[in-house]
Amino acid sequence: MSRGARHTKRDEDEGVEGPLRRCIATGETRAPDEMIRFVATPTGAIVPDVAHKLPGRGMWVTATRDAIARAATKGLFSKSAKAPLLIPPTLVDDVERLLVKRVQDHLGLAKRAGVLVLGFQKVEEAFQDRGHKIDVLIEASDSGAADRVKLIKWAQRVGNISVIGCLSAEEIGLALGRESVVHAALTSHPLAARIVLEAKRLGGFRVLCPLEWGAAPPQAPSHGDAG
Repeated sequence: MSRGARHTKRDEDEGVEGPLRRCIATGETRAPDEMIRFVATPTGAIVPDVAHKLPGRGMWVTATRDAIARAATKGLFSKSAKAPLLIPPTLVDDVERLLVKRVQDHLGLAKRAGVLVLGFQKVEEAFQDRGHKIDVLIEASDSGAADRVKLIKWAQRVGNISVIGCLSAEEIGLALGRESVVHAALTSHPLAARIVLEAKRLGGFRVLCPLEWGAAPPQAPSHGDAG
């Protein structure tokens, strides 16, 4: 698709306001990376477009469980589309699953790019190596406290390290072709910024990083957009 064609599609979307999008559920304007785009199929079904690439006139909703549930239960998708739409009762859970898959897909890309460090010992060694810059620490939501505390302390010592804790060890492992992965880290690379953004969207559906961990909230490193 040409650059001009992409521009036209976005202009036709509901709630496009320059570089921002207006949520049909809350009325707030946000960056697209904080939202989920939805499109209606020719048969009148609503489809989540988490990659923001599907053809058709899009409707934008803030990437939170509450906002999507409100849009679904209050008839806001149909109102926006000016036509009756079929809203599946599993829509919110479907979006969560798609966001999990999107984070997993980007972790797979990071592994292939050689910017993912796996395992407690290797992550700790990467923190100790001054020439091995870590941008993001990934801890399984079901990780053990002892090793997790040690790595989070390293992240705090180094500073400006985002900590993601919204995936289980099984979910991380599935992304990387392993049975499970408990500890991982992303070195400085555009994919680190992309994964943080995708994880923050997922954070609207599950805990992004438990408060009791005492870790820094995820902030996307400034390395550009990896797509």
